[in-house]
Amino acid sequence: MPLLRRVLAAWLLFAATPAALAQAPGGPPPAASPHGAAANTPPAGPRGADARRAELDRAFDALRTAPDEGGATLVEGRIRQLWSSAATPSVALLMNRGMRNMQAQLPAEALEDFDAALTLAPEFTEAWLLRAQAHSRAGDPLAAARDLQEVLRLEPRHWLALLSLSALQDEAGDAAAALRSFQAALAINPKMPNGANRLRDLRRKAEGDAL
Repeated sequence: MPLLRRVLAAWLLFAATPAALAQAPGGPPPAASPHGAAANTPPAGPRGADARRAELDRAFDALRTAPDEGGATLVEGRIRQLWSSAATPSVALLMNRGMRNMQAQLPAEALEDFDAALTLAPEFTEAWLLRAQAHSRAGDPLAAARDLQEVLRLEPRHWLALLSLSALQDEAGDAAAALRSFQAALAINPKMPNGANRLRDLRRKAEGDAL
């Protein structure tokens, strides 16, 4: 499932939370803001959540209008950082452990970690997303699709969830649904790498199925 693996690899590259990064020697620097400078993470609490939502709205506007792939990549990193920053330190530890298990090809152990994270934070979209990836790795695409639908219920602009859903639908032979999901992702992030080529391939498959 090449596309799904690429989505997972991209998420794992950017997903670690600021709290977890502070505990990880050699972790990457804070993600750049849409203007190219390191951005501060909104504080915890209701006021911080409001600030996070407001910045996400601005970032998604910037993502949709990014002039090129390079600009879009900067904005993507900031959006992922904002999503991840919603985690408490306990949830961050579970997420990091789950990601390590995913990288070690241990999806069953990763599922336990993401289950625990969701018990603590049932509205944390990134735990739903990675649990979907773990379900897929464990050979349960239906459970993966259910988790991706939950991501999209919580955050309809989550283009990574739409890409993963498109990959699952393509693997299941539903090219029309895969095309719709990919088009929805492309509307949110028009400058994603290889987007035009993937769109063309899915259109060809969908048109072939319609004949």
